[in-house]
Amino acid sequence: MTMLTHGQIWRAVDQLAEQHGLSTSGLAKRAGLDPTTFNRSKRVTTDGRPRWPSTESIAKALDATGTSVEHFFALLEPELSGHLGGDGFEEEATPMKGTIHSIPQIGFAQAGRGGFFGDAGFPVGAGWDEIMFPEVKDPHAYALEIAGDSMEPVYRNGDIVVVSPQADIRRGDRVVVKTREGEVMAKELVRKTARQIELRSLNPAHEDRLLPLDQVEWMARIVWASQ
Repeated sequence: MTMLTHGQIWRAVDQLAEQHGLSTSGLAKRAGLDPTTFNRSKRVTTDGRPRWPSTESIAKALDATGTSVEHFFALLEPELSGHLGGDGFEEEATPMKGTIHSIPQIGFAQAGRGGFFGDAGFPVGAGWDEIMFPEVKDPHAYALEIAGDSMEPVYRNGDIVVVSPQADIRRGDRVVVKTREGEVMAKELVRKTARQIELRSLNPAHEDRLLPLDQVEWMARIVWASQ
């Protein structure tokens, strides 16, 4: 299946600037952004993790150059690729070729706070950021930015994971689980019975979990990761 990568979207930004006879700094200035917004130094964090351009900065660059979203997507299309922690995408989460839009995103630590999710685990309320992403069939899909080292080596600080609340979940899938007490965790589903779910930690240094179903508010499958 096809999916955007960090390098591919930044190359598309470079190509957009080049097509209009601009440097990346010039493109940022024309879009009314800080001149360093698209600089190479801004494409990684201080600890070397990938940093993605914001939806707002991309939208302003497209508007300033009179470029359609479809044209920008065409710049991405030749080398679209991605990584999933498993065998691939399920049909429910398959990106629809030729379409790109924004999906809501928050930090993983924020996900445990009230006001960000409804009872079904769908994103609600204010406070969400957005990222550019190929359209998926789940209209409630959202992104979480990993913080800390509790999910290493599978997910590292700064990684982005895309979660599909409507995707079917099977044994071995990596999932995000929220408990009724507000704890949010990313684990591997080992088994689900009528009474409980068994979860394996992604980081061997952290304990596995066995949760009664009446303590689980929702569970959703991770369908993509920006590794």
